[in-house]
Amino acid sequence: MSGRVRSLRARLVITVLLVFTLACVAIGIATTVSLEHYLSSRQNRELVVALDGFVARQTGRPPGAGADPRPEGVDGYRTAPDGPGPDTGTGPDTGTGTGPDDGFLLGPGQGPDSVGAVFRDDQVVRAEQARRGGSTTVPADDLAALQATPADAAPHDVTLSSGPFRSIAFTDGTTTYLVAQPDRAAETVSRLLVTEVVVLGAAVLLAGLGAAVLVRRELRPLERVAGVAAGVGALPLDRGEVHLVARVPDPDPRTEVGQVGTALNHMLDNVEGALAARQESETRLRRFVADASHELRTPLAAIRGYAELSRREPDPVPPGTAHALVRISSQAERMSALVEDLLLLARLDSGRPLERTEVDLTRLVLDGVGDAHVAGPEHRWSPRLPDEPVTVTGDEHRLAQVVTNLLANARTHTPPGTSVTVELDRPAPDRVRLQVTDDGPGIPPEVAPRVFERFVRGDEGRSRAGNGTAGTGLGLAIVSAVVAAHGGTVSVHSEPGRTTFGVELPVGG
Repeated sequence: MSGRVRSLRARLVITVLLVFTLACVAIGIATTVSLEHYLSSRQNRELVVALDGFVARQTGRPPGAGADPRPEGVDGYRTAPDGPGPDTGTGPDTGTGTGPDDGFLLGPGQGPDSVGAVFRDDQVVRAEQARRGGSTTVPADDLAALQATPADAAPHDVTLSSGPFRSIAFTDGTTTYLVAQPDRAAETVSRLLVTEVVVLGAAVLLAGLGAAVLVRRELRPLERVAGVAAGVGALPLDRGEVHLVARVPDPDPRTEVGQVGTALNHMLDNVEGALAARQESETRLRRFVADASHELRTPLAAIRGYAELSRREPDPVPPGTAHALVRISSQAERMSALVEDLLLLARLDSGRPLERTEVDLTRLVLDGVGDAHVAGPEHRWSPRLPDEPVTVTGDEHRLAQVVTNLLANARTHTPPGTSVTVELDRPAPDRVRLQVTDDGPGIPPEVAPRVFERFVRGDEGRSRAGNGTAGTGLGLAIVSAVVAAHGGTVSVHSEPGRTTFGVELPVGG
């Protein structure tokens, strides 16, 4: 259902409407079938009575006397052979049925539009259709259809020019007597179907509106739960101090939604406690790193000073001692750089404000490429800069460190002869993008997602062989922290033969 996703509210309303519609349709079908059966049975009985009276009027015999046109099983109606016929409210007509005003059709059981006909030897003796206030002749086409009715004294369907009829015929020797009446049952059932469709449509519409209102009201507590969960899900829980003040208000534990809200509140309490403990631990660690870095600066400076002073002594120093002093000075400088990086990260983590001045990124990139060319002449450095200077608002010293660390990362982790391209452009009027691309061996896929974390190194894929340097794993972490402090983003895309580090900064800082 990826292209037909519906909310729970919509699915519930549709389900309610579907069940309601099916119930209404079932009731309508049952009602229609029952009514049709009842009306058809009643009209069949009326036809039998009408035919009995019609035959009696035409033959001069009392109803029910002599041959009885009503067969067994016609809705359970049958008179005794010599007994009286049904009481029709009129006395027996002893006319012969041959006069023009002898009541040929207007006998018992005959209603408006009823048809009566007498056939002898397949010839029409007389046929008339009752009308209010008199009678009319029957069209020839209707007579042909009526004459085709089986003379089995059982009701049959027949279609005349004026609509559907029910007809019944009885043969007495060579004479056939036929009575036909409009199919009132079909007409009534048709009107009932139209009424049911209209009423059902209105009922479904009203039921849909009512279901939508009721479902919306009943799901409102669940929407509050979802709102709280969405609010918490949007919080940056991975770092920094987090206060989970959002809670589901007054959940009712007697309902399923209330139980979910109560469980969510308990979970948020536990998560808030865990985040507070994590934040306290991070704060202590950050304070320790900052204090340790600050305290280490003094002894490291002293070590470097004493090593430099010893190397300047006028008295000859043994070669082994001179080499040891050089190594001491080198490692002290490396240690000092590590301490400075740790101290910078601790300051950024603590949220100390950066300087905010207009910085010319074009000049920083040119200076950084020049320094990288001096530090790594075996690499090919190619700056690609726009004609106009690109400026942003930020801390010039820290942004210069971003450029330097990206170029140092490319130099340190790629072999000699690697081409490194530095691009600077504006992907949007309010954004600046810096990209450093090299054609080195690339970053291993398992390391790429973590390259901006602290103390993560990509030695497995981006070789250090030949450059004689060793990194601390903090350069890219500093890049990420400085860019984040400026409101920007960092990215990396790497594959064998092409690695691109991207930095996007807002123009206004």
